[in-house]
Amino acid sequence: MTKEEAKIGVYVCDCGLNIASVVDVPEVVEYAKGLQGVVVGREYKYMCSSPGQKLIQDDLREQRVNRVLVVSCSPHLHEATFREVVDNAGENPYLVHMVNIREHVSWVTEDPAEATTKAKALVAAGVARVAHHTPLEQREVSVRDEILVIGGGIAGIQAALVAADAGRRVYLVEREPSIGGNMARFDKTFPTLDCSACILTPKMTAVKNHPNITLLSYSEVTEVEGYTGNYKARVRRKPRYVDEDACVGCCECIEQCVFKEPKFPSEFDVGFGKRKPIYIPFPQAVPLAATIDPDTCIEFKTGKCRKSCVEACGDRNAIDFHQKEQIMELEVGSIIAATGFQTFDASRITNYGYGIYPEVYTGMEMERLASSGGPTEGEIQLRDGRTPEAVAIVHCVGSRDENYNTYCSKVCCMYSLKYAHLIQERTGAEIYNFYIDMRTPGKGYEEFYQRLLSEEVNFIRGKVAQVTDLAEAPEEEGKLVVVAEDTLLGVIRRVPVDMVILSTALEPQPDKEEVRRMLNMSCSTEGFFLERHPKLAPVATINDGIYIAGACQGPKDIPETVVQAEAAAAEALALTARGTITLEPNLACITEELCSGCQVCIGLCPYTAIELDREQMVARIQDVLCKGCGVCVAACPSGAIRQKLFENVQLMEEITGVLA
Repeated sequence: MTKEEAKIGVYVCDCGLNIASVVDVPEVVEYAKGLQGVVVGREYKYMCSSPGQKLIQDDLREQRVNRVLVVSCSPHLHEATFREVVDNAGENPYLVHMVNIREHVSWVTEDPAEATTKAKALVAAGVARVAHHTPLEQREVSVRDEILVIGGGIAGIQAALVAADAGRRVYLVEREPSIGGNMARFDKTFPTLDCSACILTPKMTAVKNHPNITLLSYSEVTEVEGYTGNYKARVRRKPRYVDEDACVGCCECIEQCVFKEPKFPSEFDVGFGKRKPIYIPFPQAVPLAATIDPDTCIEFKTGKCRKSCVEACGDRNAIDFHQKEQIMELEVGSIIAATGFQTFDASRITNYGYGIYPEVYTGMEMERLASSGGPTEGEIQLRDGRTPEAVAIVHCVGSRDENYNTYCSKVCCMYSLKYAHLIQERTGAEIYNFYIDMRTPGKGYEEFYQRLLSEEVNFIRGKVAQVTDLAEAPEEEGKLVVVAEDTLLGVIRRVPVDMVILSTALEPQPDKEEVRRMLNMSCSTEGFFLERHPKLAPVATINDGIYIAGACQGPKDIPETVVQAEAAAAEALALTARGTITLEPNLACITEELCSGCQVCIGLCPYTAIELDREQMVARIQDVLCKGCGVCVAACPSGAIRQKLFENVQLMEEITGVLA
């Protein structure tokens, strides 16, 4: 069909007042009617609504138009909607184009006259472009049933269980010796003060016993290749030096280790407790199998250990010092990233004294101090064994701070209140909460805050300036002094305490960039994995078939994490249940006669979709891997690569239209 044969319908949306309050929509419609090829021009308040869609379909079915230009909001939001409208009317869905006059015009242009002029220019560009659209055909490829979950915290556990209960084969990969993540470290959960282990352990056990879940602990995903519905993941299984199947978790090997007392910092206890070279992270670990640390084990360091652990194991022969690293390759249809968070390094804020004064603790250290399974068996005490008489809890350490993280970590207020309750309950100490603003938006959260107020916990509104041991009064001798402005009283306060707890921020994992590149995702400015749309696609990513769940997407509490994990599992199930997926046809293609085999495009392709045919010395594009990003098209020095739906004639006509 030539440009002269195109019958274009232009449909301009008011978007309520989002567009119509700034842009003179009737004037834009009248202008569009005068453009070459336009046979229909319409205005509607909400073009994406059913009545708005019907306007377009009626014009298509009655053959008034054969090209559609929707002038509204972002195509990122509604392009799929209007393609489906055109498809349902019997026309090719790629004969529709969208012009964004909300984000690109009304939301960024204050002057109505300028906004209207700009909207006209964009409409002219869209009309010139859509006239050159040609029908494109979609293709289908099969989808595998298996699902890979990366991360064994509460998000990964919940996602794996939901998917497995639906009959899917799930591979759950966790880098630590046991699943459980940070939640396994907690003593109580707010606001109900449920025992964290009591509600988490049954789910961990369910993972271990589920016939559809293959648990790969002490393992890491190192490489992912392939395309939506057909991914190949390479998993590196680190040697435990203990046969996971043979070990029964009796702990005899740990007890008989030549190190009679735990000597080395425990990773699970965040260095607050100690462990031996052979250890089980915590009593409820899944799998309940010992792990040997080669960096601290005498056998690995000198080869001269008497191997009392081997003797203690007896006939089970579970200990194997010759165990090697294994590489597994998994074929899956979709992937859920649930890699969790790390806590802010409090030593970065030197004036708070962490790492300087021994009685300054982080929130996670307090979790282990308060836990019955922790190094002090739940006794909250100072390092010299004394019970604290006064404790300060400093909120927003690393959060809501332009020098570190500007975002709110969402859980700090609540876990600070939890600590206040637990410490007062167990020690009777005077508690001082130093806060900026109290944020308690969840179910039962405000009630928990009111409960703490009734327990006579002290709340001081103001940012802490310094924690010091320099006394200025007799009552400060031998104490830590918290210096802060009380913004409600308008005074500087010096509060002497025995213990300081820093409520540290939640941050992205340190390997976020490696994971992002491996899965072809994006990160937000804070470093958390970026969802496709914050409201309409909060667990999907720009890479179809890759989903995110939990605190790797942003700070969140346990209930929100569980809900998001279930949503990610549902998305993965929906993808695998279809059996096939439709590939977008707006792909890059190569004119072999023009290709010089320079290979510039191969190194630039972010989806590794291009390879070199060494016999013909030309580049070839694998359609199933290509996402139509256009990087290769722009980079090709010989102009051999073009992209469907972004042909040169379409782009040049669009430029001509906007400048006309």
